[in-house]
Amino acid sequence: MIALRVYRLLPPAVRRHLLRLLPEHQRLAMVRTLTRPRGGETVHPVGARVTVSDDGVRSEAEVVAAATPLQMWHRNLTAVTSSLESAGIEYHCVRNDDYLRSTVAVLDDKRDALRRLVRSAPELSGAQVRIVEVRPERHQPDRAPTEVIQVWFPVTDARAGVVLGAQFACEIELWTRVGDVVRAPRHNAVIDEAPARAEPVRVAAALLSHFVPEADDHTYGTRRDLAVRAPDRVGFPIDAVYTWVDGSDPEWRERKQAAMGTPGGPLHAIAANTSRYHNRDELRYSMRSLHSFAPWLRKIFVVTDSQLPSWLDPTHPMITVVSHAELFADIGGLSSFNSHAIESRLHRIEGLAEHFLYLNDDVFLGRPLLPTHFFHANGIAKFFLSPAQFGLGEARPSDPPVNAAGKNNRRHIQRQFGVTITQKMKHTPFALRRSIMHQIEAMLPADVLATARHRFRHHEDLSIPSSLHQYWAYLTAQAVPGHIEYEYADLGHPSTPARLAELLAHRNRDVFCLNDTDSDPRAFEEQERMLADFLPRYLPFPAPFELPDDEVAERRNLGASALWRDAQRPVPGTRQAPQVDAPTLPNSRRSSLGDFQVS
Repeated sequence: MIALRVYRLLPPAVRRHLLRLLPEHQRLAMVRTLTRPRGGETVHPVGARVTVSDDGVRSEAEVVAAATPLQMWHRNLTAVTSSLESAGIEYHCVRNDDYLRSTVAVLDDKRDALRRLVRSAPELSGAQVRIVEVRPERHQPDRAPTEVIQVWFPVTDARAGVVLGAQFACEIELWTRVGDVVRAPRHNAVIDEAPARAEPVRVAAALLSHFVPEADDHTYGTRRDLAVRAPDRVGFPIDAVYTWVDGSDPEWRERKQAAMGTPGGPLHAIAANTSRYHNRDELRYSMRSLHSFAPWLRKIFVVTDSQLPSWLDPTHPMITVVSHAELFADIGGLSSFNSHAIESRLHRIEGLAEHFLYLNDDVFLGRPLLPTHFFHANGIAKFFLSPAQFGLGEARPSDPPVNAAGKNNRRHIQRQFGVTITQKMKHTPFALRRSIMHQIEAMLPADVLATARHRFRHHEDLSIPSSLHQYWAYLTAQAVPGHIEYEYADLGHPSTPARLAELLAHRNRDVFCLNDTDSDPRAFEEQERMLADFLPRYLPFPAPFELPDDEVAERRNLGASALWRDAQRPVPGTRQAPQVDAPTLPNSRRSSLGDFQVS
């Protein structure tokens, strides 16, 4: 304890100097010990009520087995509207500028009845209630400060590390009647003043928040003149695509070893480095982050070399697993160990939406995001430039593959558009369009095909979805630079445990990447312990496409290739095997919410 206190008092430069005195493979363990989160070791049963910090206030939260921000948004709004309907109090829902909170408007002559209601309504039993003062906007000089009643049901996980609470509250605001009009007490996304009389209607929840997916089937009461679709709402489907490999699978290792002995095997040490294929279950938690923080996604495609993660249910309607055999069918259908090659074929995935996010399994959403973080409502994509550069000159065999591919991208951008690119992209979800990838393939058929044929990274590769697509789309008026709050952490760096502790404490990044570039193999075990501690704390709630823990424990005894083969076999009592290497329900607009409800 004394060493911990002394370490935390030292300036960062002194901390780093002391760590450099340790052998490299011991540094992570030491930093991890010194920055371990305080508390949070007690595991509470589901249904228990525990004291948590919610929006800076100590309050009680219910321990639940699973929950998402969207589910809590619905739970809070449904409880408030149901209680108002039971009490016979007229209301209308309003689209709030804060997409994580819902808003219900009630006339201010119901103020006293409303205060009694929120304290006594059966539908609101167990809810947190607080009254906050709202000051008028600058353009509303005639408005006085007013009260807003916030109502929410805080929930937490078994370790009380994640709290879904006040951030997703339903806010009840009091509108004032002046003659034949009613006035909102504060600015909203639709109208500040409206006729007093209006036709009541029920509208899709998607019209009340840009966070709610189009496929969501909840409806709520409002006025017809407020039931409008915003021009900045993304209405087109967006999918997600992952490329994934389990490098510990013995069958996959045999395939890789055989490929390395063939002509065109690895030319650069990084191309076949073990850390490139190491599996620490990152995919499980990355996909959890999509389920929790991007409910507007339609489907998730997982591209694998005929492998399955032990925890993934490939029959879930939101999931499609695509094999290399399918992706490379027209050029032999062989396994690929080259991410550039696999990425060059993503636009060929059958059933994939025009707009999609491409993620590596080491990329995670850090908090609830909107589709407009990645695409404008008119379809234009966003990209996120990195200050990192890939260097001048032509690509050489000795270049790190990512730099060589960037240089090859630059050569084509210069030829096509007469400009010189130098910057890489941040390691975030890449917002892509199939049509642009088809354009690139049509214009550069030989280079795209050559990239697809390289089974390991090659100095003549293109990096299409992580760089070339972005610049090509920008220079053809189909993409624009964007901004995203982002954290990058190299697992092999001794500062990483401290940065992960900061992420746990503040949760203030839109996206974070936990990358393993070229770690000392002796540090693998410590890195696995670090991730096994961090990821379940950051994303404790399972997604509906995860299998039960007891089934996962049994499946872990099988290799990822064996699990794939099992998934191809006919299921007793059915006519065919689960469809895992061809798209399921290609026209589905189902939300990731599904039937996954708060326990």
